[in-house]
Amino acid sequence: MNERQPQILDIEQVIKSKAGKKAKYIPKFVINWFKNFMHLDYINDYLKEGYVGVEFCENCLKYLGVEIEVIGRENLPKDGRRYTFVSNHPLGAIDGVTLGAIIGREYDGKIKYFLNDLLMNLKGMAPLGIPVNKLGGQARNLSRLVNEVYESDNQVLVFPAGLCSRVIDGKIQDIEWGKSFIRKSKDTGRDVVPVHFEGENSKRFYKIASWQKKLGLKFNFAMMLLPDEMYRSAGRKYRITIGKPISADTFDKTKTDFEWAQDVRAHVYNL
Repeated sequence: MNERQPQILDIEQVIKSKAGKKAKYIPKFVINWFKNFMHLDYINDYLKEGYVGVEFCENCLKYLGVEIEVIGRENLPKDGRRYTFVSNHPLGAIDGVTLGAIIGREYDGKIKYFLNDLLMNLKGMAPLGIPVNKLGGQARNLSRLVNEVYESDNQVLVFPAGLCSRVIDGKIQDIEWGKSFIRKSKDTGRDVVPVHFEGENSKRFYKIASWQKKLGLKFNFAMMLLPDEMYRSAGRKYRITIGKPISADTFDKTKTDFEWAQDVRAHVYNL
């Protein structure tokens, strides 16, 4: 068990570190507005408890009053092997916390998953996460980090869409899944455990995500709404369905890795 030490999220420092030299041009009222919008006081009240790792995830759910129903828990392998757990990503925040709690507790905290590097500022989540920033110097190290995670003794949790679900063809669903988890699972002999997470964000979130796409904006404005979306999840109930493991040998040369990834995606939505 990790020693608990009070934490605090200094969002002003986070913004300045990401903005670099341009930070001096950000008005103070913008930073203050963002603090209020993301419910920073509410977040820091929890962070002061100092939970770390799986305990951070479990107690975050308690703090929010989130209720979880798990179907297929018996499908979680208990043979001591390493697996790749893959899930749809409907919420972008609480789904990651929830699966970190469930899978992490099942495997004594030996779990790693890829997080946007901004989330690594949450010190309680950091021990479970591998930072992903496809821009800048970290991008050059990403391939090495991915290899190290899959070759480790940890269970690996992946959201292959890379971002949370959008409205596609009138339904809230992931975009096409990336193929990396197929290739890496084959390379390291990890069977794949499919997971479906049932939930959705606010209509406002999907409207902004839609306009972002229509305008061709590269900056992920929708991601900036996720702290508020997580706040809105307080008191809700979510259902998770865990499917039976899929052997890594299934992903043979009859299809490309990308095609196999879409097959697993379809399987997840049919759970």
